[in-house]
Amino acid sequence: MLSARSLFQEILAHDESYRLFCSIAASGEAQGGWENGRIAALVPESLRALAPKVARHGADEDKHGRLFNALLRKRGLDPAPVPEAADYTVLLERRGIGLAHDKLRRDEPLTEQDIVTYLAHSRVTEQRAAEQMDLLKKHFGDHPEIGRAVLMIARDEENHLAYCHEELLRLVEQGHGPAIRRTLRASARVEIEVYRDVSLAVMAHMGRILGWSRPKSAVLAAGIHAVYVYERLAGRRRMVTLRLPERRDALGGPAASAAEFV
Repeated sequence: MLSARSLFQEILAHDESYRLFCSIAASGEAQGGWENGRIAALVPESLRALAPKVARHGADEDKHGRLFNALLRKRGLDPAPVPEAADYTVLLERRGIGLAHDKLRRDEPLTEQDIVTYLAHSRVTEQRAAEQMDLLKKHFGDHPEIGRAVLMIARDEENHLAYCHEELLRLVEQGHGPAIRRTLRASARVEIEVYRDVSLAVMAHMGRILGWSRPKSAVLAAGIHAVYVYERLAGRRRMVTLRLPERRDALGGPAASAAEFV
């Protein structure tokens, strides 16, 4: 029977599929680390109090990239090239979600609207990341090879999501509510399309590596399309609502070291 657990066990057991999985994850996290680092350096003066939290977010993402690369090294594997169709962060940027990289490469302060865009985009993508890591934690939190890294990353993603909720609600109080709601809706609409496309691309690559049958691949593709339909009709609501998190000031301290977990 196909399940998330059985699929990931299959990917984990095969060096090439595991190599691709960790490489895709490492690349996306490293990209997120760079983006947050640049945003922290360019936060406008009116929101400078936010800069240390943005920097902490970037440090966490960079740490996650190092963790996935360390997991590869532990198995004696080198990173694999990330297929263009499976590059979630690049595809989101191409669709105009988040802040454009050419803007982040300039040494010009961002605007408050840019920060609204960044936080709303992060609210949506961190929802996805937190859910994915929660699934991995449920099935593999006690795994001898990857369990400690999974638990640490899952905790960080929960912190990132709480931070996005709290900071966006703070900006709502400052009068940015309409722009935040508009940006959340636009980001969620594009994200679920990109997530579908990336999921299909990753599953196609995994299928070739692991020799999946055509019926198995077809069932997995149908499942991905079904998730997309659900998210278009109702599921994206979880990505656009805001609530005060139980975990307050979640990014108020220093990031934990990756060396503690690998």
